[in-house]
Amino acid sequence: MWAVFALLSAVFAALTSILAKVGIEEVNSNLATAIRTVVVLAASWGMVFLTHAQSGLAQISRKSWLFLILSGLATGASWLCYYRALQMGSVSKVAPIDKLSIVFTLILAFVFLHEEFTVKSLVGCALIAAGTLVMAC
Repeated sequence: MWAVFALLSAVFAALTSILAKVGIEEVNSNLATAIRTVVVLAASWGMVFLTHAQSGLAQISRKSWLFLILSGLATGASWLCYYRALQMGSVSKVAPIDKLSIVFTLILAFVFLHEEFTVKSLVGCALIAAGTLVMAC
């Protein structure tokens, strides 16, 4: 089931890029990111209450709070940079470069989470990096 959600995530991410490019035509990229963030915030809390997950708030550890907050800050920085890049460049060049996050994620997962880095991972990272260069240049 995780693969279905991952595929849906990719589809929604693609829609995000196209919709954002059209939406930021005459809007400051930081303001556009703030508007997007409010929508995401409302939708996320809506899902929390819809699924009755709010009762889990009290059980979240300090460590989880810290890392969720740091993740949120990283997300915010990513969105601010992404929207600015979209405003300045074409989606067909910005999106592939943004997907280099896959390569960075695999490297960081290997270094910090001690996840397995196989020949298959190395080849995949190289192909993603090469594909990014081909598409963005």
